[in-house]
Amino acid sequence: MKLIGLTGGIGSGKSTIAAIFRALSVPVFEADAQGRRVLAEDPQVIQAVKALLGAEVYPNNVPDRKRIAEMVFSDEALLEGLNAIIHPAVKRSTEAWLRGLPVSTAYAIKEAAILFESGSAEACDAVIMVSAPKSIRLERVAQRDGSKISEVEARMAKQWTDEQRAAKADFILHNTGDEALLPQVLKLHEQILRLP
Repeated sequence: MKLIGLTGGIGSGKSTIAAIFRALSVPVFEADAQGRRVLAEDPQVIQAVKALLGAEVYPNNVPDRKRIAEMVFSDEALLEGLNAIIHPAVKRSTEAWLRGLPVSTAYAIKEAAILFESGSAEACDAVIMVSAPKSIRLERVAQRDGSKISEVEARMAKQWTDEQRAAKADFILHNTGDEALLPQVLKLHEQILRLP
């Protein structure tokens, strides 16, 4: 079974692409969603995050993700510290999930915003990058999260650029709104099934 990475900047449309792969019966692991789960549920992660950022980031034992984001996106050392806590926990979850898939599975997708930045791409047989213009991405995220454009830009600044991702990706899907996604994904699905 092959593991295919799916990445792209915030607001590029990774979730939409992942949903299409799911409709094709391809198992999809959402690393970002799993990161949110371990932040909220994993006792070791919770203890380590409280030690790093202070117990006040867990009011009523629930992570205040907005406060955590404000802290780490304005402090490189805190961001690195948080990633060093979350990434190993997500990696363990990914490995357990893969072991649980049927042996007949041709390939599975690991969707992650910072697949390259976290080093997770190294475990993938190939990587798909979802590309979208920055203006479209900003608008999507601001509407989705109710964030200010400046906040979205600050988060984008902590991620690789599309140019950096494209240089490392094996496949690129264009989610500009002009090109239909379904034909692109169907073609890519056939290509992945033929990978040696």
